[in-house]
Amino acid sequence: MLVKLPETRQQIIENIIRLANTKLPGDIIWALEAASEWERNPAAASQLGAILENVKKAEVLARPMCQDTGIPIFWVRGRFDHTIAADIAAAVENCTKNIPMRPNTVNVISRRNNGNNLGRGMPEIHYIPTDSDATEIGVMLKGAGSENMTRLKMFNPSDGMAGVRKFIVDSVLDAAGRPCPPGIIGVGIGGTADHCVSMAKEALMEPLDHEEDDEDIRQLEEDLFVELNSSGLGPMGLGGDTTVLGVKIRQADCHTASLPVCVNMGCWATRRAYARITDTDVSYAQGMIL
Repeated sequence: MLVKLPETRQQIIENIIRLANTKLPGDIIWALEAASEWERNPAAASQLGAILENVKKAEVLARPMCQDTGIPIFWVRGRFDHTIAADIAAAVENCTKNIPMRPNTVNVISRRNNGNNLGRGMPEIHYIPTDSDATEIGVMLKGAGSENMTRLKMFNPSDGMAGVRKFIVDSVLDAAGRPCPPGIIGVGIGGTADHCVSMAKEALMEPLDHEEDDEDIRQLEEDLFVELNSSGLGPMGLGGDTTVLGVKIRQADCHTASLPVCVNMGCWATRRAYARITDTDVSYAQGMIL
């Protein structure tokens, strides 16, 4: 959606936070609707129906679609100045009060809550400098149910892709219903440990209908999608044909003696939104390819 540029940058950021909270991305809605058509398990079909009804009500009422409104994670790409961090923080504080969003951020030791989703290291912002004249800002709202199921393993290269594939499948099935399936499985393969974890989360920002260029990775995504949906875990872990809505994999080269793999899960409400700001206009979408 393209609009003129009357808003301040802070208002644009507030717009994408509100969009992510109240409207599920179209590619995810399509996947849920498709799953409800092919689902053979009555209990699973009922769960999917309840999810879709919740999504419709959230959009109509302009209210968050889940009580856990998560922790906002931002990606900023392009030419930008350091003041964008202050705009993001102000937008998060305003949205916490006005949407409203549940204040989830607490001090890691005292567990004290400031009530505004701000704090040391929060909100989390990833900067990607480029030569583009446009500034792109993406946000993901990451709930604890899915985030707590993150798994990282430093494989021996001799374990190969068979070991990688088994780890991904086992991570999803061991999580069972805790990340509120069916969701999206983000996977990072390669890089260093921290890069691998970042890639797994970045993968969740990618629209489900975006096709991976690398043929081997694309085939692995498809194979894992089929295997996981054949597991019988199903919606909310209660059984059925729909365990995942998609599998997205990001890769990087790594040390010859390393093979890092990370799995980061998105629940059915994988909430994301994006704005691209130029000197004359701003466009909004709900996916960002990082």
